[in-house]
Amino acid sequence: MQIGRGSMRRRGISIVGVVYLVIGLVVAGAHQYFVAWNIPGNILEGLAAIVLWPLVLFGVDLHSLIA
Repeated sequence: MQIGRGSMRRRGISIVGVVYLVIGLVVAGAHQYFVAWNIPGNILEGLAAIVLWPLVLFGVDLHSLIA
C-alpha cells in the first residue's frame, strides 16, 4: 500500500469547473434566463444558459433555440 501524494485521488468537480459554472450563473442571470422557472422549458433554457454561457456571450439566443 502506497501512501503519498499520488495514492489518493479526489473525485468531483475541479476549481476550474466551479469557476466555469459560477461564470455561467452570472452570464445567465445577466441575460434574463432566470425568469419564470415554473415552466419546464424555462428551466431547460436556464440550465443550458449556465452550461453554454460562451454561446450566450457571442449572441446565441437560447430562448428561441429551445422554445
